[in-house]
Amino acid sequence: MRDARDRMGRGSHQTIHDCHEATDACRHCVQHCLRQGGLHAEARHIRTLCDCAEACAFAASFLARESDHAVRACSICAEACDACALSCERVPDDEEMRACAQTCRRCAGSCREMAGTRG
Repeated sequence: MRDARDRMGRGSHQTIHDCHEATDACRHCVQHCLRQGGLHAEARHIRTLCDCAEACAFAASFLARESDHAVRACSICAEACDACALSCERVPDDEEMRACAQTCRRCAGSCREMAGTRG
């Protein structure tokens, strides 16, 4: 528990920031995808974006209050971000998708570091 608390103290501000950025990117991307239609608006892709946005907001909230469960929340967030980045990368030639994937990858890395896991 002490290691987790030490990690939270040192890196939580950056991880919270990365989580907020990924939340915003995914929510924005949902709207972009729905406007685009077709491959962009497939149900599984939209669900993945929504799951990621919620996981990121969840992790940021747990980190902000230094919850005893923040490490597990970060682990879930990293998984959701990885899945979202992969989903966004499957949509070719779209700058919005590339930007969302990059933001999610950055958040996944930050959350993995906070959780003390590897990806």
